Amino acid sequence: MGIRDYFQIDARLLELAEQAERNCAACFAEIDRTARHNAAKVLSAFAENRVSESCFAGSTGYGYGDMGRETLDKVWAQVMGTEDALVRHNFVSGTHALSVALFGVLRSGDKMVSVTGKPYDTLEEVIGIAGEAGNGSLADYGVTYDQVDLLPDGRADLESIEKKIAGAKIAYIQRSRGYSLRRAFTTADIAEMVKAIRRGNPDAIIMVDNCYGEFVEDREPTDVGADIIIGSLIKNAGGGLARTGGYIAGPAKLVELCSYRLTCVGMGKEVGCTLDMNREMFQGLYLAPDITANALKTAAFAAELFTLLGFECSPRAGEPRGDIVTALKLCNAENLVAFCQGIQKGSPVDAYVTPEPWDMPGYSSQVIMAAGAFTMGASIELSADAPLREPYAAWMQGGLSYHSSRIGVLLAAQTMLDRNLLNL
Repeated sequence: MGIRDYFQIDARLLELAEQAERNCAACFAEIDRTARHNAAKVLSAFAENRVSESCFAGSTGYGYGDMGRETLDKVWAQVMGTEDALVRHNFVSGTHALSVALFGVLRSGDKMVSVTGKPYDTLEEVIGIAGEAGNGSLADYGVTYDQVDLLPDGRADLESIEKKIAGAKIAYIQRSRGYSLRRAFTTADIAEMVKAIRRGNPDAIIMVDNCYGEFVEDREPTDVGADIIIGSLIKNAGGGLARTGGYIAGPAKLVELCSYRLTCVGMGKEVGCTLDMNREMFQGLYLAPDITANALKTAAFAAELFTLLGFECSPRAGEPRGDIVTALKLCNAENLVAFCQGIQKGSPVDAYVTPEPWDMPGYSSQVIMAAGAFTMGASIELSADAPLREPYAAWMQGGLSYHSSRIGVLLAAQTMLDRNLLNL
């Protein structure tokens, strides 16, 4: 019995898949080593903070004295190596958590400098570099913005960062690539940025968008000098179980300011019912190192398979990784659409659905998204999305189960083959 008993996949593709896996052996072993380290870190935090059955009980109303909520914050802070954390299902997305952090820390007259170029599309209106004036952006509140563009090879321009960061309240780092072909930044890359920022402005608050990056390495940005990190629970950090939510982790004072923005000044972290969602956030964090490892193996396999099929992929298997995302440069819109529709066929939910490009809120181009997930939009689950514009690359992420996600990648290739878009 094999895959072909259940899915019609060309034998030539299956042979290439076997070769791709052999090529990934050393990479897979390194992924497992990292997962073992991170699993120990997480398990230790659970034990030391006395996680118990009573932590899973939900609260209603104001949520006063919610022991689970308070313990989860402590566990997260320990895992991320920070003084405090704010972990809540109230965060509707990573962009929301980032927005709360920015508005929580910045004040009128302050300056924010993005040292990794233009931030992700959905933050443009939050900052005020897109959209109409008067919408309530940071710019409307008197916060100024500047950015340091990346070097042509995608590396941070450390010399320019040191010069431009003077006078900034926040130095902002986006770890993942967004819809660009530059590689995601590793913690070693971030450590170099931190040094440059500190040389130019020792008082700057270094804030990192850590989405897609949690548990990819054995260190987090806060381990190399970042002050505050933010992420989504429907990506790596929620382990595939959290149905919504996000986190902010950093110094206690900054986390408190952020909590005032999420709730209100004077109440902050002390309120907010958990509505029986504590269990899945705890269990999701517990599983996160292993789930992230499955996503990384899926990413490496996809990159190697599509490299063998003649496409440019970034990063390749074995290359340094800062996140779970693989960019597959598919050359044209027809290839891109076929790839995403094939990924959808390999999804556990809505496999019968055919995704089409559409005008997605917050994006300047039509976007196609393949995401047949148990949690809508959960990009720790196998998914692929892309704007229909040059360079027609698909950004693929996730995979709760490597073995199932491997099939999804093969179905993407098979869909392209069925449309005579591959040469075998």
